[in-house]
Amino acid sequence: MLIKRNKDLDITNIMSKIYNKDRIIRSVEFLIGIFIVAIAYNVILLPSNITYGIGGLGVILKKLFNFDPSIVILIGSLLLLILSFLTLGRNKTIHTIAGSLLYPLFIKLTEPFANYVNFDSLEPVVIVIIGAVISGLGLGLVFKAGYTSGGTDILNDIVSKCAKVSVGTSMVIVDGSIILLGLLVFNLPTFIYSIISLYIISTITDKVILGISQSKTFYIITNNETTIKKFLLHNLCHGVTVLNGRGGYTGDNQKVIMCTIPTREYFIVKEGIKQIDPQAFFLVTDAYEVSGGA
Repeated sequence: MLIKRNKDLDITNIMSKIYNKDRIIRSVEFLIGIFIVAIAYNVILLPSNITYGIGGLGVILKKLFNFDPSIVILIGSLLLLILSFLTLGRNKTIHTIAGSLLYPLFIKLTEPFANYVNFDSLEPVVIVIIGAVISGLGLGLVFKAGYTSGGTDILNDIVSKCAKVSVGTSMVIVDGSIILLGLLVFNLPTFIYSIISLYIISTITDKVILGISQSKTFYIITNNETTIKKFLLHNLCHGVTVLNGRGGYTGDNQKVIMCTIPTREYFIVKEGIKQIDPQAFFLVTDAYEVSGGA
């Protein structure tokens, strides 16, 4: 019992162990990803008036009031960090700080790139597709490294928790609202281009991380059922279902933990399971549609 209690107490250190693993490699991957996203924003998405996410608010306010998009994104990200701390807690917020601060900084630093690239010879839809693919690649690297770019990624989690809907649904609500706002400021073609861009970015991002779905389902067989359940429920705030299973060869009864998560949290869940029980068996599948539940 003493050993089991110590294992349960170690759950408080799991998040730090995950983020300390391959820190240098993941940090480089994160910086490259943020840099790529910032270039795509300044060179293609901003000039094309593509409106989604917090960057879309920067596009809209630049058009209306000539505000600096990097300042708009920075202020918005700081406000969302505060809101995240109040609603999601310290552990969920602390790992979004880097992306929230570096994304607007990199946007400011890469502003001059727009002066050296000319897409006038290309059709607008081709330009938008190129920008979306580049952005998706960059965001994929960011999420694969275990980070986020801040901004509406934070707001998606807040809406998901408060409205008790899936993260995928909250993305539709948040980004859909910003795209509709863009329709009021710009024209119908720009509105359509924004929808196309958001779809391509989401698809490419998921493809870079793992597969093409927005969610993954873990099926876990472990000797540390209680600790893994606590990790999923309390550290990551995801619901779990415990299934009754039986070994095909031995006939022994086994418990199977099932948990569906956003794709961008695949790295955290995978490494968390390994930290708790290196001998755990788990299967990961694409979840193309998630409905119901808290």
